[in-house]
Amino acid sequence: MNVKSFKKGAVIFRQGDAGDCMYDIQFGKVGIFDHYGEPDEKKIADLYADQIFGEMGLLDHAPRNATAVVLENETVLSVISEEEFFEYFEKEPVKILVLMQQMCNRLRRTSKDYLEACRTVHDTVAAEKAGKPKSGGLLASLQKLCAAYKGYDYFAHN
Repeated sequence: MNVKSFKKGAVIFRQGDAGDCMYDIQFGKVGIFDHYGEPDEKKIADLYADQIFGEMGLLDHAPRNATAVVLENETVLSVISEEEFFEYFEKEPVKILVLMQQMCNRLRRTSKDYLEACRTVHDTVAAEKAGKPKSGGLLASLQKLCAAYKGYDYFAHN
Protein backbone atom coordinates (compact mmCIF):
# COMPACT_ATOMS: atom_id res chain seq x y z
CA MET A 1 0.00 0.00 0.00
CA ASN A 2 1.33 3.35 -1.09
CA VAL A 3 0.84 6.50 1.02
CA LYS A 4 0.87 9.84 -0.80
CA SER A 5 0.61 13.46 0.28
CA PHE A 6 -1.18 16.00 -1.92
CA LYS A 7 -1.40 19.79 -2.12
CA LYS A 8 -4.70 21.65 -2.29
CA GLY A 9 -6.07 21.66 -5.84
CA ALA A 10 -4.37 18.45 -6.94
CA VAL A 11 -6.56 16.21 -9.09
CA ILE A 12 -6.36 12.64 -7.81
CA PHE A 13 -8.30 11.20 -10.74
CA ARG A 14 -10.60 12.54 -13.44
CA GLN A 15 -14.04 11.50 -14.55
CA GLY A 16 -13.54 8.89 -17.27
CA ASP A 17 -10.13 7.69 -16.01
CA ALA A 18 -9.58 3.96 -15.51
CA GLY A 19 -10.53 2.79 -12.03
CA ASP A 20 -7.49 0.81 -10.96
CA CYS A 21 -7.27 1.67 -7.25
CA MET A 22 -9.19 3.10 -4.31
CA TYR A 23 -8.16 5.61 -1.67
CA ASP A 24 -8.38 5.80 2.13
CA ILE A 25 -8.10 9.34 3.47
CA GLN A 26 -5.62 9.43 6.35
CA PHE A 27 -5.67 13.21 6.80
CA GLY A 28 -7.24 16.14 5.00
CA LYS A 29 -10.20 16.68 2.72
CA VAL A 30 -11.17 15.56 -0.79
CA GLY A 31 -13.99 16.84 -2.98
CA ILE A 32 -15.83 14.66 -5.48
CA PHE A 33 -17.09 16.56 -8.54
CA ASP A 34 -19.20 15.94 -11.60
CA HIS A 35 -17.96 17.83 -14.70
CA TYR A 36 -15.03 19.33 -12.76
CA GLY A 37 -13.66 22.51 -14.33
CA GLU A 38 -16.63 22.85 -16.68
CA PRO A 39 -19.44 25.43 -16.56
CA ASP A 40 -21.88 22.83 -15.18
CA GLU A 41 -19.48 21.61 -12.45
CA LYS A 42 -21.20 20.23 -9.37
CA LYS A 43 -19.66 19.14 -6.11
CA ILE A 44 -21.13 15.78 -5.16
CA ALA A 45 -19.43 15.25 -1.80
CA ASP A 46 -16.81 16.36 0.69
CA LEU A 47 -14.79 13.46 2.12
CA TYR A 48 -12.63 13.46 5.25
CA ALA A 49 -10.20 11.29 7.21
CA ASP A 50 -11.21 7.63 7.55
CA GLN A 51 -13.41 7.74 4.46
CA ILE A 52 -12.77 5.60 1.40
CA PHE A 53 -13.39 6.60 -2.20
CA GLY A 54 -12.70 5.27 -5.68
CA GLU A 55 -13.85 1.78 -4.70
CA MET A 56 -16.45 1.53 -7.46
CA GLY A 57 -13.88 1.80 -10.24
CA LEU A 58 -11.65 -0.71 -8.49
CA LEU A 59 -14.47 -3.20 -7.96
CA ASP A 60 -16.17 -3.03 -11.35
CA HIS A 61 -13.26 -1.83 -13.55
CA ALA A 62 -15.50 0.84 -15.07
CA PRO A 63 -14.23 4.36 -15.79
CA ARG A 64 -14.41 6.86 -12.94
CA ASN A 65 -17.81 8.51 -12.78
CA ALA A 66 -16.52 11.66 -11.05
CA THR A 67 -13.36 13.69 -10.45
CA ALA A 68 -11.58 13.66 -7.06
CA VAL A 69 -9.80 16.88 -6.05
CA VAL A 70 -7.76 17.67 -2.92
CA LEU A 71 -9.39 20.46 -0.90
CA GLU A 72 -6.81 20.89 1.90
CA ASN A 73 -3.03 21.15 1.83
CA GLU A 74 -1.10 18.12 3.03
CA THR A 75 -3.98 15.72 2.46
CA VAL A 76 -2.63 12.20 2.96
CA LEU A 77 -4.12 9.21 1.16
CA SER A 78 -3.45 5.51 1.23
CA VAL A 79 -3.61 4.18 -2.32
CA ILE A 80 -4.95 0.64 -2.46
CA SER A 81 -4.44 -1.27 -5.71
CA GLU A 82 -6.41 -4.31 -6.78
CA GLU A 83 -3.48 -6.53 -5.75
CA GLU A 84 -3.50 -4.98 -2.25
CA PHE A 85 -7.27 -4.98 -1.80
CA PHE A 86 -7.69 -8.19 0.23
CA GLU A 87 -4.48 -7.65 2.20
CA TYR A 88 -5.67 -4.14 3.10
CA PHE A 89 -8.94 -5.44 4.56
CA GLU A 90 -7.13 -8.25 6.42
CA LYS A 91 -4.98 -5.59 8.11
CA GLU A 92 -7.87 -3.12 8.54
CA PRO A 93 -11.03 -5.27 8.98
CA VAL A 94 -13.06 -2.38 10.39
CA LYS A 95 -12.60 -0.62 7.03
CA ILE A 96 -14.84 -3.25 5.42
CA LEU A 97 -17.68 -1.99 7.59
CA VAL A 98 -16.81 1.64 6.78
CA LEU A 99 -16.85 0.87 3.06
CA MET A 100 -20.15 -1.03 3.29
CA GLN A 101 -21.76 1.78 5.30
CA GLN A 102 -20.60 4.39 2.77
CA MET A 103 -21.91 2.35 -0.15
CA CYS A 104 -25.25 1.77 1.63
CA ASN A 105 -25.60 5.49 2.37
CA ARG A 106 -24.88 6.38 -1.27
CA LEU A 107 -27.34 3.78 -2.54
CA ARG A 108 -30.00 4.91 -0.05
CA ARG A 109 -29.61 8.58 -1.15
CA THR A 110 -29.68 7.61 -4.82
CA SER A 111 -32.78 5.44 -4.32
CA LYS A 112 -34.53 8.25 -2.41
CA ASP A 113 -33.67 10.78 -5.13
CA TYR A 114 -34.78 8.37 -7.87
CA LEU A 115 -38.12 7.67 -6.19
CA GLU A 116 -38.69 11.39 -5.62
CA ALA A 117 -37.97 12.05 -9.30
CA CYS A 118 -40.40 9.30 -10.36
CA ARG A 119 -43.07 10.63 -8.01
CA THR A 120 -42.60 14.18 -9.30
CA VAL A 121 -42.78 13.10 -12.95
CA HIS A 122 -45.88 11.02 -12.21
CA ASP A 123 -47.57 13.95 -10.46
CA THR A 124 -46.63 16.31 -13.29
CA VAL A 125 -48.03 13.97 -15.96
CA ALA A 126 -51.20 13.36 -13.93
CA ALA A 127 -51.75 17.13 -13.45
CA GLU A 128 -51.17 17.76 -17.15
CA LYS A 129 -53.56 14.98 -18.21
CA ALA A 130 -56.22 16.34 -15.86
CA GLY A 131 -55.71 19.85 -17.25
CA LYS A 132 -54.79 21.15 -13.82
CA PRO A 133 -52.12 23.79 -13.27
CA LYS A 134 -49.02 22.58 -11.51
CA SER A 135 -49.17 23.24 -7.78
CA GLY A 136 -46.53 25.25 -5.94
CA GLY A 137 -45.38 22.07 -4.22
CA LEU A 138 -45.01 20.28 -7.52
CA LEU A 139 -43.07 23.19 -9.00
CA ALA A 140 -40.83 23.25 -5.92
CA SER A 141 -40.16 19.52 -6.33
CA LEU A 142 -39.28 19.99 -10.00
CA GLN A 143 -36.99 22.89 -9.12
CA LYS A 144 -35.23 20.82 -6.46
CA LEU A 145 -34.70 17.89 -8.85
CA CYS A 146 -33.38 20.14 -11.62
CA ALA A 147 -31.02 21.90 -9.20
CA ALA A 148 -29.69 18.60 -7.89
CA TYR A 149 -29.11 17.33 -11.41
CA LYS A 150 -27.53 20.40 -12.95
CA GLY A 151 -26.00 22.05 -9.90
CA TYR A 152 -27.95 25.29 -10.25
CA ASP A 153 -31.42 26.76 -9.87
CA TYR A 154 -33.01 25.88 -13.22
CA PHE A 155 -36.07 28.06 -12.79
CA ALA A 156 -34.02 31.11 -11.89
CA HIS A 157 -32.17 30.76 -15.22
CA ASN A 158 -35.13 29.88 -17.51
